[in-house]
Amino acid sequence: MIETGLKDKVVVVTGAAAGIGKATALRFAEEGCRVAAWDISGDNAAAVVSEIEAAGGQGRFQIVNVADAEAVNAAVAEVVDAWGGIDVVVNNAGIVRDAQLVKFKDGQVVATMSDEQWDAVIGVNLRGVFNCTRAVVPHLIAGGGGSILSTSSVVGLDGNFGQTNYVATKAGVIGMTKTWARELAKFNIRANAVAPGFVATEILQSMPDKILDAMKAKTPLGRMGEPRDIANAYVWLASDGANWITGQTLRVDGGLVVGT
Repeated sequence: MIETGLKDKVVVVTGAAAGIGKATALRFAEEGCRVAAWDISGDNAAAVVSEIEAAGGQGRFQIVNVADAEAVNAAVAEVVDAWGGIDVVVNNAGIVRDAQLVKFKDGQVVATMSDEQWDAVIGVNLRGVFNCTRAVVPHLIAGGGGSILSTSSVVGLDGNFGQTNYVATKAGVIGMTKTWARELAKFNIRANAVAPGFVATEILQSMPDKILDAMKAKTPLGRMGEPRDIANAYVWLASDGANWITGQTLRVDGGLVVGT
């Protein structure tokens, strides 16, 4: 096994109850990390902690709304009180509220993206990343450095129909990542983002087969990504093997840029 230098590191993973977040929590646990799994719902709390511990790590689950700065600050304080610090934050929590900016039919506007749809996605996907990173950074500095990892998306690079709000947040994550890389390098803190392609999460698995088949057809490697594919990228970016990489956005998309 390649030595990653992650054993006993304290890792916060947001949106960790399912999908990419859960896979990431478990993957860090395999490296012997102490993992604080955050999610807005505690329905899977006991199962997630049990799986983290079975994978070889220490686990704790916290119900946190990342859009709420006070809740984030309190959750960070709990992690630091329990484990003495934080070494890695994975800003994974995200939602979608898709709609066209303006839907025009038969000569008139029939629908628009609502303020609620815009605000909800901005709140979780952009403000949430800001809240979590701002709260964690002082502890990364106190510990002598660390890693900020954030979930962007290929649509944050390329745009996507019906996702003005989501694309804005994922492009914003890339911009914040570059800024934090510049601001925080002097503290030995690295900031990077991952831009997944089509990943077989619970949300996508509920889509019709014809849509899933179309996604696979656009991906040169011929399959949907698995949550663990993204988790592996996060672990590598946090590891000693990537210690001269910062300010980057890593596409993990099965070659989607080639196939579209």
